[in-house]
Amino acid sequence: MATINLFDVPHVYELTPDPGISPRPVLVFIHGWLLSRHYWQPLVAGLASEYQCLTYDLRGFGDSQGEAPGQGFGLADYARDLEALLTALKIESAWLIGHSLGGSIALWAADLCGDRVQGVICLNSGGGIYLKEEFERFRKAGQQLVQRRPRWLLHLPLLDWVLARMMVYRPLSRFWGRQRLVDLVKANTAAALGALLETTTEAEVHLLPQVVARLPQPVYFLAGDRDRVMELKYVMHLASFHHLFRNGTKNTIEIPDCGHLSMLEQTAATQTHLQQILQNHNSIETQKA
Repeated sequence: MATINLFDVPHVYELTPDPGISPRPVLVFIHGWLLSRHYWQPLVAGLASEYQCLTYDLRGFGDSQGEAPGQGFGLADYARDLEALLTALKIESAWLIGHSLGGSIALWAADLCGDRVQGVICLNSGGGIYLKEEFERFRKAGQQLVQRRPRWLLHLPLLDWVLARMMVYRPLSRFWGRQRLVDLVKANTAAALGALLETTTEAEVHLLPQVVARLPQPVYFLAGDRDRVMELKYVMHLASFHHLFRNGTKNTIEIPDCGHLSMLEQTAATQTHLQQILQNHNSIETQKA
């Protein structure tokens, strides 16, 4: 674990050793709302022998605690943080892999970073359709969750058991339930509320398909067939704006028996899909060279 200052806020990150397989991009993993870098550990363990992997905590989440005046919490703001992180670590070739909110941040970062980002893979991430009543309910529930979470939740019996069953098709181990509880309590209030409210406005939701439509990089979407947080139809809707879909290439992959946390629920299947996507594009780049 290491720390680096980005716009006066310390960010915690982990960068695996370079496996020495050249030329290959660095895989950059971006977590979702109220989560942290830890949820990528099972995937990184399976990929680090082939690719250098970067995980980090978004500003205000996990161990990246701190605030700087004037900083926002929208997708463009977090994309700017990621661009600064890539610059600071001198990463010139990367694939961005984002989960849920992290997928939307990855799309914006690909738009911002240009040739530095070779492609994007979104896990349990979609959208582009603004449903007023549903978004209002989601925001209200999220606000109540953030504002009413006392630190004594960490000591509440069986809450880790409950969290190990939320948003998933099959229960996770209580280890991950405990991690979700820790991240829920640890999240900075301003960041948690800001990310919730600023990324779910009607304008922001409608901008996302426009970003996807203009990305020249390949973009793929992995979706859980039992995901009730980001249903398959919304993933496919956003994927349809990308040029791969318009050119007849299937850029949406459905993962069976999987809810909203594909990297934990179906680690092996998710890893296989990631490797196949990356290998296909590595072959294309090698042929071009």
